[in-house]
Amino acid sequence: MEVDNREFVHTPSMKTVRFGGNVQSTLAKFKQGDTSDYELLKHQLSDPDIKDAQIINWLQEFRTCITQLSKEHEQLICVVLRLPWLGRSQAVVEEYLMFLSNLVSAQTVYLRTCLKILVTNFTPKRVKIQEGDVDISDSDDDDDSLPRNFDRCHQALQMIARYVPSTSRFLMPILTENFPFVQKSPRSLECYVHNLLRISIYLPVLRRDILELLISKMLTLDANAPRNEIEEAEESAEQQGQSGESQDNGIFDMDEDEEMVSAPSLSTAMVHPVAERLDTLMVVLLAYIKDMCHVNGTLELEQTKALYRDLLSVFDKLILPTHASCHVQYTVFYLCSFRLGLAEAFLEHLWKLLQSLSQPSVLRQAAAGYMGSFLARAKFLPVITVKACLDLLVPWLHLYIDGQDSGSRAFCDVDIHGPFYAACQAVFYTLIFRHRAILDGNMKKGLAYLQSLNLERIVMCQLNPLKVCLPAVTNMFAAITRKYQLVFCYTIIERNARTVLPIVRSSKGGDSVSTNTNPLDSFFPFDPYLLKRSGKIFEPIYQAWEESSDCMVQSPKKDVRKASTEDEDDFLQGETPKGETILGMTPSSYDSNLHSPRSVGSPPVAFLQRPF
Repeated sequence: MEVDNREFVHTPSMKTVRFGGNVQSTLAKFKQGDTSDYELLKHQLSDPDIKDAQIINWLQEFRTCITQLSKEHEQLICVVLRLPWLGRSQAVVEEYLMFLSNLVSAQTVYLRTCLKILVTNFTPKRVKIQEGDVDISDSDDDDDSLPRNFDRCHQALQMIARYVPSTSRFLMPILTENFPFVQKSPRSLECYVHNLLRISIYLPVLRRDILELLISKMLTLDANAPRNEIEEAEESAEQQGQSGESQDNGIFDMDEDEEMVSAPSLSTAMVHPVAERLDTLMVVLLAYIKDMCHVNGTLELEQTKALYRDLLSVFDKLILPTHASCHVQYTVFYLCSFRLGLAEAFLEHLWKLLQSLSQPSVLRQAAAGYMGSFLARAKFLPVITVKACLDLLVPWLHLYIDGQDSGSRAFCDVDIHGPFYAACQAVFYTLIFRHRAILDGNMKKGLAYLQSLNLERIVMCQLNPLKVCLPAVTNMFAAITRKYQLVFCYTIIERNARTVLPIVRSSKGGDSVSTNTNPLDSFFPFDPYLLKRSGKIFEPIYQAWEESSDCMVQSPKKDVRKASTEDEDDFLQGETPKGETILGMTPSSYDSNLHSPRSVGSPPVAFLQRPF
């Protein structure tokens, strides 16, 4: 292949002290079987004290014989590509980029090697510090040249993409392979994710794949930082009067030889080490989402729609089937807060999933859970949207009851009627949070609307949803509907309490299993957000639980108690399962980093220009 050198200026060779012949003669000897100069050349190129002038001289010589650098010279090419060009003068950088462009144009066999070496620069390098007779390996997080180095790597990637159109196809597997282990320091993860998202800007064809890769890693972190563990770690630190590192003996312990340089202040750092990593990545991803959708403070609708479609695809593939994740799903929540139309589109999408008989029952149940939790917690949803969704859900429940009344399956069975029960719980949960908004302004009109839902028929039907829904939801719903004389649930609750909870058949075969407090395996995906720094973003748009006179829950035994604890936002505390979270299918049935004043790059959009 003929190489086009027109855009490059070939500077005169600089005199340098070295041994052996030039590159041209060395390659000729190597072809004839004489490897002495060849090995000497590799050795000189690997010299840690190599000077800028020497690097430029070597690169210029390699460019003159670029067409001779076939696959048999792979080891030599790898040595050349690993020359320390990033921390050098602008002349070295320009010469390296010229060599790189010539190489991928003339020898595409080296494309993957070039991409891989560039990607390895997306995290801070390890440096060795000697203290006495001990060598300590550390992460060079405080290197002020990081932003400039990252910029140069992206410049190189963009240049390669111009010369080789198939770059994106080769790049994505390399990005996946080089993703840092999740036990790496938060700073290493932060830098890599920031650079991943930068790539999605100038290679938009990769954005969906990049989001999928990132969110899959974040879900792994989320699954290994259960809500109860985070709460216990924070409470324990508060009681002990310290915010030091918590003891975490699992596989996600931070590498012993990596320190958390540029760590957030103790007041904003998460005590749980896995939660701290997740918080760091959530800050970066949320900043990216904001800046991709806004230009100079104005929402760009088409860009926002495109990002919504990509994120929704990842939601369907990864987030929805992941049971009991606590935080990653808030990325969709945040994006939907930008415009009411996005929120309505998300609700419509969940509604279609719930109705679809072609979808697995567990996904339909999960969709109902997301729908109810979103309606309850999204402060940016107006009452008219909440009522519009209730006008879809409630008639669907009535139609479902119509189809079961005369059938042989008209009895309480979660395995058969799982989506129905999940939709019932979504309606109950929505009304618990939104009934006052429905009644505000015009009590008479609001009561007439609630009465028109005919909730009594749903509660009294043979499928007996009050027996399956979480007790906290059931009790709170009963208190509210009793106050407004919509339906009296306590007779059914008391009768259910005297009977054994339903027997649920295992979807994996074998014997049936009895359930205790959560036969639906349900969870509310938008329960209170626990991560400190990224959590600040959600405070203005999140509907917290508010105690009121409606929340005096009367039990079947007529004792009256408050349903929420002193410092807990969620009246469901203690009712949702506290076991291990499961990554995979639901079980059967920016301100960028606030803790660092430095930037790690200056890409062409606001996200990449913000403090990192």
